[in-house]
Amino acid sequence: MTVQHFSADASIEEVAAAMSKDGCAIIDALLDLATVEKVRNELEPYLERLSTGKDEFSGHETRRAGSIVERSPTARELVMHPLVSGAAERVITKNNKGMQLHVTQLISIGSGETMQPLHRDQWAWDFFPFPEGHEVMVNCMWALTDFTQENGATRVAPGSSKYQGRDVPPAEETDIAEMKVGSVCLFTGSCFHGGGSNETDQTRDGLIIAYCASWLRQEENQYLSVSREAAMELDEPLQRLLGYDQLYALGYWGDSQHPMEYLRSKPNGD
Repeated sequence: MTVQHFSADASIEEVAAAMSKDGCAIIDALLDLATVEKVRNELEPYLERLSTGKDEFSGHETRRAGSIVERSPTARELVMHPLVSGAAERVITKNNKGMQLHVTQLISIGSGETMQPLHRDQWAWDFFPFPEGHEVMVNCMWALTDFTQENGATRVAPGSSKYQGRDVPPAEETDIAEMKVGSVCLFTGSCFHGGGSNETDQTRDGLIIAYCASWLRQEENQYLSVSREAAMELDEPLQRLLGYDQLYALGYWGDSQHPMEYLRSKPNGD
């Protein structure tokens, strides 16, 4: 089974339907090369000073940089991309109220990296088994370089979102999410996937922007990853997506105030 590919003029409904059916989808050539280059230039200084991972999962030849909204003004456009965020919201809010930004991360897979173990991203909340079909997150891997079988393109298992339990699908049930730079691969939190092995002398760079249901704790603490000074300068829809929003009784600030009032108040809270 292969990942469905869509053109940049696809509808939110088409992409969301593919994710609901298969757990994954690819939208080709969504970003122009100038935008990709701006994101790379903004994030490269942070990536250069990082060490590689310490285990098989994080990758002995892989570097990961977070705080993307703080560090890359251009990447904020990707977070709010209407087709991608719209499809993610359609999947997540089918059984949940509201959506928030879950995690942002630039993942640079270096030469000689081995294959990452297949996993589900919803295992971030491993202490609670979500019911089948209750999707609580969507991950979006933006290709900042070409993704090929040789350089470590993400491996996804279409249809695995419907698997029961924790049994990992065999390798032959995965598809290589090959895509050109500027494309994006979306997969649900229940879809098994993993980074591929890099057999080239170049890095494979992908930008993770993931969303989750508003009632869950975010994997990346956006209130610390994005400074108050930076958050105050953002457009309100992005501020709310970071978590400065209120869902019923969840998320209020101070004396039962809406969290947006925090961003609009003076630094000392007066």
